[in-house]
Parts: sequence; C-alpha cells; structure tokens
Amino acid sequence: MPLRRRRSNRKIAGDNNGEVRKLSSLFNVFLAAIVFALLVTVGGTIVYYAFTLDLPGIDALKDYRPSIASRVYDDNNQLIDEFFLEDRKLVRIVEVPQIVTHAFVAAEDSRFYEHRGVDVQSIFRAVLKNFEAGHVIQGGSTITQQVAKMMYLSPEKKYTRKLKEAILAYKIDKYLNKNEILNLYLNQIYLGHGTYGIESAALGYFGKSAKELKLNEAALLAGMPKAPTNYSPFLHYDLAKQRQLYVLTRMMEDGYISKEEMEQAYAAPLKLRPIKPKDKVAAYFVENVRRYVQEKYGADVLYKEGLSIYTTLDLNAQKYASEAMEKGLKELEEREKYQPGLVQGALFCMDVKTGAIRAMVGGRDFNKSEFNRATQSRRQPGSAFKPIIYTAAFDKGMTPATVFVDSPISLPDVSQEGGVWKPKNFDEKFMGPITMRTALVLSRNVVTVKILQDIGVDYAVSYAANMGITSPLVHTLSLALGVSGVTLQELVQAYGVLANQGKKVTPYFIKKIVDRTGNVFEETKVQEEQVIDPRIAFITTHVMQDVVTRGTGTLVRSIGRPVAAKTGTTNDNRDAWFIGATPSLITGVWVGFDQERSLGGHEVGGKTAAPVWLYFMEKAMQKMPVESFPVPQGIVFVRVNSQTGKPASGAGTISEAFIEGATPKDKAGGMTEEKEDIFR
Repeated sequence: MPLRRRRSNRKIAGDNNGEVRKLSSLFNVFLAAIVFALLVTVGGTIVYYAFTLDLPGIDALKDYRPSIASRVYDDNNQLIDEFFLEDRKLVRIVEVPQIVTHAFVAAEDSRFYEHRGVDVQSIFRAVLKNFEAGHVIQGGSTITQQVAKMMYLSPEKKYTRKLKEAILAYKIDKYLNKNEILNLYLNQIYLGHGTYGIESAALGYFGKSAKELKLNEAALLAGMPKAPTNYSPFLHYDLAKQRQLYVLTRMMEDGYISKEEMEQAYAAPLKLRPIKPKDKVAAYFVENVRRYVQEKYGADVLYKEGLSIYTTLDLNAQKYASEAMEKGLKELEEREKYQPGLVQGALFCMDVKTGAIRAMVGGRDFNKSEFNRATQSRRQPGSAFKPIIYTAAFDKGMTPATVFVDSPISLPDVSQEGGVWKPKNFDEKFMGPITMRTALVLSRNVVTVKILQDIGVDYAVSYAANMGITSPLVHTLSLALGVSGVTLQELVQAYGVLANQGKKVTPYFIKKIVDRTGNVFEETKVQEEQVIDPRIAFITTHVMQDVVTRGTGTLVRSIGRPVAAKTGTTNDNRDAWFIGATPSLITGVWVGFDQERSLGGHEVGGKTAAPVWLYFMEKAMQKMPVESFPVPQGIVFVRVNSQTGKPASGAGTISEAFIEGATPKDKAGGMTEEKEDIFR
C-alpha cells in the first residue's frame, strides 16, 4: 500500500509538471506571437513611413489644375489654334453621361464603388491568373491607383512603386469621394493620338463633346486606356472592335446595360473623325501670338495654364488672304514659267481706325519657312515710299497742283567720289511740266527726287518716322526712289495714317488674354495719336485715289469702291508692292524672291502684287458698305487744269483739293517764279 501511494504521488507530480510545461509552451507561443505582432506592426509602420516620407500630399487634388491647352480665338470667337504639351480639355463629371462612367468602371475597375482604393480581391485574382499563365496577363490596379500613378508617380515597373501607388490610392479614397476620383481619372487619362482626357478624346475621335457620347462610342474609348495604340480604331480597327465588345460585355455582366443594348451598341457604326494635323490657316499670325505670350508670361503658362487668347484676326478674311496669295503667285509662275513654290509673297491687313490686324500672310508655306515676310523682312519699297515724300511736301506748303518739270537731272553720286547720279523714270522718258498729282499718280521718279531736294532729306526722314517707319533710312536723295528697306507692316501703318485722317494707330493682334479662372491677364486699348494735319492726310489720300482710277493701279478699279493706293517696283523688278486703303480697311501686298532676283521684265507692282490685293479685298469687303473718305473741315475744292494746275473750267479740268486759304489764283498754287516760267 505505501508503495502504491508513493507511485500515485509521483504520477500527480508528473502530471502537474506536464501541465506547467504545457502552459509554459503556450505562454511562450503567445509571447512570441505578441512579439511577432509587435515586430510586424512596428516594422510595417516603419516601412509605411519610410515609403510615405517622399510621397506628395494629396490636398491639392481638391483644386485639380492639370496641364490644359491654351486656345487662340479670332475676332468672332472662332477657335484658330491651340498650344499644349498635353491636348486636354476639362469636363465636369456631372456633365458626362452615366454610360461613359459605367463603361470605364466596367472595363477598368468593376469593384470601384466597393473597395477603399485598393482591391485586395482583384490583386489575388490577378496573381493567380498570372501564376497560371507563367507571365503577367492581368493587373490588379484600381482606377484610384491609376489616378495616383498619373498624378504623382512615374510609370516605372517596380514593386516599390506599386506599394507607393497602393498607399496613395488608399489615402486618395479616404480624402475624395468616388465621383471626385472619377472626375480626376476621366480628365487625366491618356486615350491615344495625343488626346488626354475624355473630352479631348471625344472631340478627336468623334468630333463631339463627351456630353454627347453614345454607348458604342463610350465603350470604344473605355477600352483604350489599357493600350491606346493597340486599340486605336485608326491603326487597328478589328482589335478596337474586339476591345469594344469586351467593354460592352463587362457592362452587361455588371448590370449597367441589357443584352439587347449590348448587341445594338456593338452593331452600331462608328462615325470616326480622322485625327490628322489641323490645317494652319493662320500659321504666321499664330506664331506671332505664341512668341509674344511665351516671352511675356513664360512657356509653362502658355502650354499648361489653359489661357484663352482673344485676337483681332478675322478667320474668314485670313482664308481669303491665303487663297488670294496662292492664286496670284501661281499666275505669276505660269506667266514666267518658274519651278513652283519659289516665288514668295506677304500680305498684311489691318483696321484703319484701330490698328487691329485682320489678316496676315508671312509666306507661302509656314512648314517650309517660319520667316515672316510681312513683319520681319525689310525690302526696298521702291515707288511705294513716294506717298510719304509727297505728304511731307504738302505739309511744307506745296499742293497737288504745284508743277515740277519732269526732265533729266544730274546729281553728285555720294557713293563714289566724283561720280554722277542720273535718276531715271521707269519708262526712261520725260513728260516735261506736270503737276504733283500727275507725278504721284504716274509714279514719276525724277519729279519725286526734285521734290525731296526741295523739302530736304532730313525733314522727309523725320516725317516718315512720325508716320510709323521705324527702319533706318538713308539720308540721301535716293530715298525718293525707296532704296531703304522697310517692312510691309511699317508701310501699311504709315499709309494708315493717311486713310485715318492723320491719326497713327499702333497695329495690334491680341485683344485680351484670360486664364482658366477668368482672370484677365491683359487687355489691349487702341493706341491713337494725331501725327499730321487731317487736311494734309486727306489731300494725299485724294490724290492716291487717282492711282486706281487712271494711274499705275487701274487693275484694282473693278472693286467698285473708293480706294487710295500706290504701287511699288524696285530695280530689276526684284520687289513688287501694292498698298491700298479704304476708309475702313488697309491692306499691303509684297511679292518677290527671298534671294532678291528679278521677278521678270514686266512684273511690276500694278501687275504682280495688285491682283493679290484685289482677290483678297473683293472677298474681305464683300459685306461691307461702300464708303468715301471723309472730307475734314478746312478743305475746299477748286477746278484746275489737269496739266498746268491753274484754275480753269470746262474740258481738261479736275476738282482739286486744297487747304482753305491756300487755293491757287491765276497761277498754280505754291509755284516759284522759276517754275512758273515754263508756262509763259
């Protein structure tokens, strides 16, 4: 018995020890689990913070400001062109049909409304699919993760980037509601062929706003984010249709559409608008805009901040200008048998009263040459400079009835010591005594030299600058023949002073610039200055109308309205000019070769440049009323003999304009005794 009792005690003691060991083991396991959990928690926290230290804040998502295109509009608010790094146009999610959002959700993230930014279920499913296939065939990224990647991360394929993406997606889902996330996604996503966002893609592929998309169109676009090039309907139409069917099927399976709607949408034809480079109808004008805005506000503002740039251009007039230039130059090439495209031209049109530029052609092809021959090229104006000389002379007391002798003249040649300069008329003939009106209308060179000699070169140079000529001018009598290079824009501005009753206006091309929030960056005010007496301006304009009725510019007489104009041709017919103004619109045309060679023996301003002017102005002014140049106070009209300039009546007389108090009596106004002798 005692022995048995001792065994029992030992058994009890052994059992107790076993229980203790068991409890001890459980405790160790529990302790290890706690330690492990702590390590995992601490480690995870450390890893989390390590990965989030360089992650950006997401507060700015509430104020979404993506890179969007700046848009250039004409004077009638028609879109001319756009500047962008990413072709994106914003649209609010509330304006987009539900079929669009449903299509993208079904295609990209069917559990979008259920998960919290990261879809663990989809990730495991993708891992299994990829494991079975032996390579990556499916991703687990949610729409929110795609937003995180597009907005903040690089596209590099690393596990660290994916982890950061997931962390950001979780934070974004906590910060924004689902509609706000979709708004970011649909405006940011790249959809092929340079289009960013659903609005730009809808316009690019279908020529309509995202607000107007139909089910078949929405499904096609929703299938593109996975591989925009592979699923482009322009490049791979069959693959695009397969992807469209996939999206429609997913929409049906998720309950967004019925089977019948799916089948109808798939069968519906796609009316695609080919995405191709837009025709640049105003390339030289738009380049002026681009340079100005970039120099003043910087490239980032121009290309990313979605400016609305309202310009003075008339898009219809610009089309007419381009067509007129091409037509006129082709006619020249056919006449002279040139390799097509070598001869160049420029056209500059502005509003007489404001200086607003309505049309600009800087050359035949901007893609071949960005050099703007309307604003950058300085060429000899030839006889087109003469109205400035004559206006200066009228301001010194001469009148259109003042007579000069068109006869040979010899002058010292300042270019070579002991040399002699003998200016000639274009026809190498002389007309004898003629009035200043006739001399300007028929563009007599020698008379113009004599006029400049009388008024003084320095005075004429100063007068030209006052009218808007900023290019350096020679201080010799050869200035009378237009040997100093000027730009077409300068010449048009100077002529504009005459048509605008002596007021000089500064040409401008931008009316207003507004940012994406409606803040006005700048707004142009018309800059106007009275630089010459309105009576003097009218007298020159009155004479220049005769250039069209009976002078060197009769080719444009068919326009059927008052036009004050002047032709210009330089030595060897290298440059041909025609500048013509109505009371509302003034246009200048230049034709020539960039290499400054002859256009041809008979290619003068009235034959070569004038047709371009006429083709353009006939269309540009077709809806504008016929206007006469207003007569300012202090102008009187006297009938004078067209040859002698003396008061007369009957045949051979014209109605001449004079400043009141300076009308001729029995002798031609403003004549010296020497000049009067020729009529005795």
